[in-house]
Amino acid sequence: MATFKYKALTPDGVEMKGVMQAPDEYSAVQRIRQKCPVIQEITQVRESNESKSVLNLEIGSKKIDEKALSVMCSQFAIMLRSGQMIGRVMQMVADQTENKQLKKLLEDCAEDVEQGSTVASALERHGGKVLPMTFIETVRAGEMAGTLETSFTKLESYYEKSYKNKQKIKSVMSYPIFVMVVAVVVVIVIMAKVVPALSATFSDLGGELPMITKVLIAISSFFQRWYILMIIVIIALVVGLKLYFGTEKGRLVKGKLLLTMPVIGKINIFSSAAQFADTMSTMLSSGLTVNHAVEVTGKVLDNALLSEEVGAMIPRIEEGRGLGECMKNSQYFPDNLKEMVSVGEESGSLDETLMTIADYYYNEQDHATQQAVSKLEPTIMVFLAGFAGFIVLAIYLPMFTMYNLM
Repeated sequence: MATFKYKALTPDGVEMKGVMQAPDEYSAVQRIRQKCPVIQEITQVRESNESKSVLNLEIGSKKIDEKALSVMCSQFAIMLRSGQMIGRVMQMVADQTENKQLKKLLEDCAEDVEQGSTVASALERHGGKVLPMTFIETVRAGEMAGTLETSFTKLESYYEKSYKNKQKIKSVMSYPIFVMVVAVVVVIVIMAKVVPALSATFSDLGGELPMITKVLIAISSFFQRWYILMIIVIIALVVGLKLYFGTEKGRLVKGKLLLTMPVIGKINIFSSAAQFADTMSTMLSSGLTVNHAVEVTGKVLDNALLSEEVGAMIPRIEEGRGLGECMKNSQYFPDNLKEMVSVGEESGSLDETLMTIADYYYNEQDHATQQAVSKLEPTIMVFLAGFAGFIVLAIYLPMFTMYNLM
């Protein structure tokens, strides 16, 4: 699709400016003449060389974070509620935001909207790579239904909830990660500095060393000799897995692993169920049809395996089957979610039911994460205590021999 800017006269002789998307200039002219018989000027909008620079590509590839989206949606909802025109609102929000990427995007969109483009088309044109699909499709639905203010209010709640949930998980996981990093650093220092010095001292004094000390020295010698190769192997393994998980098959394998692993699998199932219910609720309450909402939700789910499962439901929904019935064949979505979807459809309040079930699974995810961390912390401590005891015994047992040899 190409984009054309045009200037034309309406049947009443009023000059009108706008933006039109069409396969070619001929098609654009035909569509413009349906409303404006006289076309004064039409030019194709071409991507500037500046937008193709390496710097802009790097900046443009960065997704806009959910906190910024939540704040922006809040600003849109408040200003639209006051009666401001959407083009003016876009420019005002752009002036207030400190995110340079978002500021440039909104300024470009505001210019297009002022020239006659729809809000969703402008957002898709300038922010298709950095804005979530849920955002664009919800705005599109609200624009078509005339409830744009409500759509932005829904999106504010959606992204605020998602952001807080992720921050909560990060906060819970920060302590175990910190402990593990410190433990790894301590082990490296002991193996690289302390053990070799003690090994040299023991060798100078002679005598038979205890088996536990010999094992410690052997481990230290192995790491000193092969650490470069080990680093290369670890880097190669990480890069290889990243490349593999970037393929279609790899994403499905990764998705299945995340859903079936002990402890982590349960957390991911709750997380995916909450994401599905929350996204579907937002889409439906904004005016999207069920099949369109399912299509968008399937594309934005983090887990590739569940994304494929949800996408496979669309043909059956288009045949007239209910969402709850289509979900019954899903292997990984919780049974409670499937039942509540069916109940919501029967009662005619599917969006409200999904919103309630989303909150439930967010709470379940939070509870499961806290339980996992509460079990992980003592496990780490036991492991560290055992390793520290091993090192202490390996170092202090030869001391008695050293005193006899000195």
